[in-house]
Amino acid sequence: MSPLADQADLASIRQDAFSIFQAGIAAADPYQAVKRHLVPELFGRCSKVHLIAFGKAACAMAQAASEIIPARMLAGRGIAVTNYENVTDIDNVDVIGASHPLPDAAGLKAAQIIAERVRNAQQNELVLILVSGGGSALIPYPADQITLQEKIATTDLLLASGATINQINCVRKHLSRLKGGGLARMAAPAHLHALILSDVLGDDLSSIASGPTVADATTYADAIEILKAKGVWDQVPINVRRHLEQGMLGNIEETPKPGDDVFKNTGHTLIGSNAISVNAMLQAAKNLGYETKLYSDHLCGEARTVGATLVAQCVEGRLQKAGALGEITLQNKPMALLAGGETTVTLKGNGRGGRNQEMALAFAIAAEQQGLTGNWAFLSGGTDGRDGPTDAAGGIVDRDTIKRMTQAGANPSELLENNDSYTALKTSDDLVNTGTTGTNVADLQILLIQPAP
Repeated sequence: MSPLADQADLASIRQDAFSIFQAGIAAADPYQAVKRHLVPELFGRCSKVHLIAFGKAACAMAQAASEIIPARMLAGRGIAVTNYENVTDIDNVDVIGASHPLPDAAGLKAAQIIAERVRNAQQNELVLILVSGGGSALIPYPADQITLQEKIATTDLLLASGATINQINCVRKHLSRLKGGGLARMAAPAHLHALILSDVLGDDLSSIASGPTVADATTYADAIEILKAKGVWDQVPINVRRHLEQGMLGNIEETPKPGDDVFKNTGHTLIGSNAISVNAMLQAAKNLGYETKLYSDHLCGEARTVGATLVAQCVEGRLQKAGALGEITLQNKPMALLAGGETTVTLKGNGRGGRNQEMALAFAIAAEQQGLTGNWAFLSGGTDGRDGPTDAAGGIVDRDTIKRMTQAGANPSELLENNDSYTALKTSDDLVNTGTTGTNVADLQILLIQPAP
């Protein structure tokens, strides 16, 4: 095969990977999801509807809802809180920009506005809550005696420790007035219904945006144990430690638990998830002519380890399904191995990147070291278009990635050790840049392999 034809094949497989990724994002379109699920039966028997949306998809969800709910039924203007990049104007809705992944003062003000609106809802009215990923950071409302900066410092410590999203949310719930069912407690006795776009694997409603409208089974003791297990308890601000300890002793009210009366008039509808997006990718890959296999619908663990493990299994020619029994046998024809999930990164260096970029870089390094053959491309990206504190959604690597890096004077292994995957992938032109997508259903992974002739 000529070098030009070889490069054309490489460009083609990269384009296929990106197209499959885009199909996964499209399946989580929040506007269409609300259009499908917001039926008149949800609000028809209520005198008024209080429209409140928060999360990275808040604007699209609020736009759809405002087009469905009759104007005469809206109780004043709606409220939508989203990250700054996703702010758009919506008729009859006050849109508030706030910070993510670390909260800021604008988010605190927005949370206070939401709390006031919800508390004023009457018994025969509906509080319609539109929830999407990122909502936990976007509406911070710290408990008494805890400042926003103290809550930010605690969240920052957890993010850097490699804590899972469920662990982070457990702690957040017990430092907040809204999370862990707090919003439902404020709304009672009004009716409350939440339309939820899930960014949490397994779609545990109590974890999505830290579960502001559902019961919380975790406790203050659980939150303390997480901080200690991650080795950050002694670094947590003293007011946060004191609050959690007082809660464990029963001196501060626990989050509302399953069966609590505050949930008598609440309901929930799951309208989008990572699993739905993975299924859309499977179909898109099949349409492109690939033999499709689901590697994992619950990909988790340390990002760099997950990437290297996947390479090792490919080199061996047999893939152990992640999180499931059985094996996938690599065929002698183009194959797409697809996954969805949310890995973690334990920060050891001072570089820049995110879990998807780190996984992609680790995959490329391992593929070079272990001699992965054939024409291949691996993409890992966040469906929200933002991977960590960067402007990239993730990374896409191929068999020439490491060569491009080294020719540009970069040392891939050193950059990985410094958690500087963004710099490494930028050097090789392997960043995935989608811009903000307006949705968020966790991460997606695509490995395309065309066997060597």
